[in-house]
Amino acid sequence: MDRLETWEPGSTSRTGIAVQPEALREDVMALAVDIGERNLRDTLRARRLGLTRDYLVQRLESAGYAVKLHGYEAGGHRVENVEAELPGTSYPDEVLVVGAHYDSAHGSPGANDNGSAVASLLALAGLFQVGAMPRPARTVRFVAFATEEQPFTRTPEMGSFAYARRCRERHEDIRAMLSLETLGSYAHAHRWPEGPFPLNLYSPLRGDFFAVVGNLASRALVRRCVAAFPQGPGARCAGVALPGLLPGVKSSDHWSFWQHGYPAVMLTDTGPLRYRHYHRHSDILDRVDFTTLATVTTGLVSVVRELATGEPV
Repeated sequence: MDRLETWEPGSTSRTGIAVQPEALREDVMALAVDIGERNLRDTLRARRLGLTRDYLVQRLESAGYAVKLHGYEAGGHRVENVEAELPGTSYPDEVLVVGAHYDSAHGSPGANDNGSAVASLLALAGLFQVGAMPRPARTVRFVAFATEEQPFTRTPEMGSFAYARRCRERHEDIRAMLSLETLGSYAHAHRWPEGPFPLNLYSPLRGDFFAVVGNLASRALVRRCVAAFPQGPGARCAGVALPGLLPGVKSSDHWSFWQHGYPAVMLTDTGPLRYRHYHRHSDILDRVDFTTLATVTTGLVSVVRELATGEPV
C-alpha cells in the first residue's frame, strides 16, 4: 500500500477562481428534486434518466460545448453517455477524461450519489469553456455516464465500461481518468472513530476530507492529483493507492478504465464509509454540504489544469 501525504485545500484554486455553492445546489436540486430517482428499474425511472440526459445536454450546450451522445444498450434500453470535449492546443491526441455517473440507486433520489459529483462535473466543464481558464494543452473530455448503479456495476453494461471500451477500440491515448463519486458529505465538527482501514490511518479522524483512490498501477496519478490540490482551509485531500481488488477501491467508473489499461482514480467523500444515507431514500438535497463541495470543486480546477497542461502522466 502507498500511503500518501494529506493537506488542506483552499477556498480558491491556484487559478484565483472560486466555485459558488449556490450554483452547485441548483444542479443537485434539478437532479434530486425536480427529476428524482433516475435509473432503469421501470418505465417511469427510465424516463427520468432520459430527462437527466437532456438536462446535462442543455447545461453543457449553454456553456458552449458541441455535445456528443454515446449510445449503448443496458438492461434492454438504449441509453447515452453525454460527452463535452475541449480540444487541446498542443497535444490534442492526449486525452484527460473527467467523468461522473448520472443515474441514482434504486429507491434513492441521489442527491449526493451522484448529484453532487455531476454538479461538480458541470461546474468544471463550464469554467474551462467560458474563458475563465487558459485552453489546455491536452484534450479534456467531461463525460456523464448513464449507468453505474446496480445491476450494471462492474459489468459491460456500465456506461463507463462501454465508453472506455470504445476509447480502446479507437486506440485513443487516454492519459488519465478522474471519476467523481459522491463528493458532498463532510463532518467538520466531530471525530470519525468508525473510519475503516486504511482511512483510519489519517489524522485527525474526521470525515472532513475527500479521498483520491487508485490501484497500484495508478499510484503516480494519485500523487499528481494530491500534489495539484491547493492548500488552505475548508477540506482536506487524502490520497491512497491500494490493490484494485480490495472492497471499495474499485467501486465506481474508474474501474472501467482500469479494465481497458488506462490510469484512473476515484475522487470521493468515501460514500458509504461516512454517509449513512448512501443508496437510501434519505439521500436528499439538504444532506449535501454545498459549502465544502464548492471548496473541493474549486480545488479540482487546479487538478484538471495540472493534468491537462503539466508533464504527461
